[in-house]
Amino acid sequence: MTRRLASLAEVADQYDAIVLDQWGVLHNGSVPYPDAPATLTALQAEGTRFAVLSNSGKRSAPNAARIAAMGFPHALFAQVMTSGEALWQDIAAGRIAERRLFPIERAPGDAQVWADGLDVTLVADPAEAEAILLMGLPDGVDSSEFEGVLATAMASGQPVICTNPDRASPRADGQVVVSPGALAHAHADAGGTVRFYGKPHLPVFRALELALQAAPERLLMVGDSLEHDIAGGHKAGWSTAFVEGGLHARHFANDNPDNALAALVTESAVPAPDFTLPRLQ
Repeated sequence: MTRRLASLAEVADQYDAIVLDQWGVLHNGSVPYPDAPATLTALQAEGTRFAVLSNSGKRSAPNAARIAAMGFPHALFAQVMTSGEALWQDIAAGRIAERRLFPIERAPGDAQVWADGLDVTLVADPAEAEAILLMGLPDGVDSSEFEGVLATAMASGQPVICTNPDRASPRADGQVVVSPGALAHAHADAGGTVRFYGKPHLPVFRALELALQAAPERLLMVGDSLEHDIAGGHKAGWSTAFVEGGLHARHFANDNPDNALAALVTESAVPAPDFTLPRLQ
């Protein structure tokens, strides 16, 4: 049964580390959530160890820098792990054969920054690629703009490597934008080949366990996505805490929180979280 928390402090001492999602938990893409920096700073002072696990197509370092720029000191987090970092490491280690990639990115230049240090070529024509790198989407983009690229991949058998499995992501003022996972899942449903990096897929959870030197049962995943954070954490054997004020905030605005959570769990067909809390506090 899900236990409702008023604060992470109620359970923090039960874990070797608390792992936090980024968007929807720490910040909304523009500013940190009001209580988040102070909450983490106070808990760290009492001995709690924190890490970040994010479905970001970018590498760990730029994500750590973004988080720090929003008021979260670097020293707060023992590790920052991203799905983009996991792919970079796999390519660097020779576990990925494709070396000619056509990037779909949130902002021009994101893929070039991500690829620094890798023996890969970013191509401007998808027909010349060995794989499509789906790492981000510009906010407000019409996903139909990429139908031609994905049709080329389907026809040629090119794999789509998706480093952000999120279907949607919260932004300021309660907005929710389409994320790369929506395109990737639609492509897979149509018969295309997709390789996913990030939550809820187990490899990124196992990589963070190794980095933290912590057993699964001693980790708590805190996130706002039932599909990615909660389902992935549950599959990994971690405890899970669901934040109501992120991606699904609108569902909790005018309903009893227990009823809203039950409806979302049923709709998403995922296990219920161990804990729930209104926001990171």
